Amino acid sequence: MQQPVVRVGEWRVTPSINQISRQGRQLTLEPRLIDLLVYFASHPDEVLSRDEIIDNIWMRNIVTSHVVTQSISELRKWLKDGDEQSPEYITTVPKRGYKLTAPVVWMTEESADSGPSTLLASPETTPAGQVNTLPETETASAPSFRQARKKVDRRNRVASFWTWLLFLLSLGALIALVIMSLINSHPPVTKTRLLLNPRDIDVRFERGISCNKWSSQQSYAIGLGNLITSSLNTYSTFMVHDKTNYNVTEPSSSGKTLTIKFVNQRHYRAQQCFMSVLLVDNADSSVMLDKRYFITDNTLLSVQEDLLHSLSAVLTQPWPPRMQAQLAQFRNSQSLSLAQYYQADQLIMEGDVVSLNKASELLSVVAKDAPDFINALLEKVLVDVLRHSQQQFNEPQLTALNNELSKIAQLPGIEESATWYQIQTINGLSKGDIDNSYRNINKSIELEMSWLNYVLLGKIYEMKGDNRLAADAYITAFNLRPGENTLYWIENGVFQTSIKKAAPYLKTFLAQE
Repeated sequence: MQQPVVRVGEWRVTPSINQISRQGRQLTLEPRLIDLLVYFASHPDEVLSRDEIIDNIWMRNIVTSHVVTQSISELRKWLKDGDEQSPEYITTVPKRGYKLTAPVVWMTEESADSGPSTLLASPETTPAGQVNTLPETETASAPSFRQARKKVDRRNRVASFWTWLLFLLSLGALIALVIMSLINSHPPVTKTRLLLNPRDIDVRFERGISCNKWSSQQSYAIGLGNLITSSLNTYSTFMVHDKTNYNVTEPSSSGKTLTIKFVNQRHYRAQQCFMSVLLVDNADSSVMLDKRYFITDNTLLSVQEDLLHSLSAVLTQPWPPRMQAQLAQFRNSQSLSLAQYYQADQLIMEGDVVSLNKASELLSVVAKDAPDFINALLEKVLVDVLRHSQQQFNEPQLTALNNELSKIAQLPGIEESATWYQIQTINGLSKGDIDNSYRNINKSIELEMSWLNYVLLGKIYEMKGDNRLAADAYITAFNLRPGENTLYWIENGVFQTSIKKAAPYLKTFLAQE
């Protein structure tokens, strides 16, 4: 098939070889510039906009108007061929586009090779009134080129359509795969591998307000938790953490968990409030102990004794004689006195001045109602010594406190009481007697492993100026009974402490919560 050739002004344009020629000089242009020139030749004296040129030459590829402007500038330069006097072939029509102003003649390669005698001006450029006598082969060449060009354009558009379609399908498949991977796979989790320690126990209390007398029941449950913790830590090989004041859910290395909570349950056609005690082995989630107690003012002591006996049996941990003797002290309390004792015990754990004043009042009532309840007498003096350390007593109060100290110092077996040495420690710290306080707190630790003992030990190390040992003691206290109560005691017990300075690790740990 003969390829169309077009003469634009002085130039003969041969699209098949991307060349333009005149007067024996041949120039080879980029295919895109040849396509652009041929497109202009197909639309002589027509103003072509940039969008129209992009649609037909670049087939809507992602190009900007700047690319069109640059291409036309290059084409003008080639057509001038260094002759600045050469006429402008392509003119700019402001705000509309571009127009080819040179005469255009279409022909075939065969007719073009026969010489210029056969070439006539196109109908658009013949003078008015003359008839175009171009041979049929020449006049037919322009439509044939346009048809060929349209076919090429159509093929390019179809190819562009399928290319974009395949791209969008691939992109959609990729997005679908990403979404499926996010849905089906678990997000990356940084796991802290914990090896459970079978000799560690967490004691927890689940709060609720489903029962009557909730305040006294809560105090009783927390008091039991504190009693179980100190008893097992002191008289067994278990390490117990009293988390009744700690509401943070976090991984624990403890092999067992003891949970105390109050539940409403139907009993003999009536709703009754029961205290549930559940001991679970965390290694296999097996239940080691499941007890439910009906709590009344008359059952507090019997429930306490049964629970401690059951724990001794299930943990195969018999209580030594000294432990049994200490537990027997509770039998000297009346049921109402025991409830008030545990309320005062919770107030002491809170540690602030208002709570300590209330605890002193409650313990005064208990000591009066149950004078043989030695634990209540000791707790009363402990509270008053703490109150005196925080706010100096007046003369009558100080006299009463000294009388209390003298009275309990005469009690038989007082040297076996950890509380007695705590009293001596706090009293010594108030007077600045660090050495005696240090000896007394170590005796107290020998008799009882409790969070309060290690708070007081930390205070002594602080007064000695040994912040490293003070930090160790404070962290031990928080480990035994984590929560706001212990934290308040560290910061405010006896004297104020800056955790940031005394125990920076504990400060960092609390900040992460």
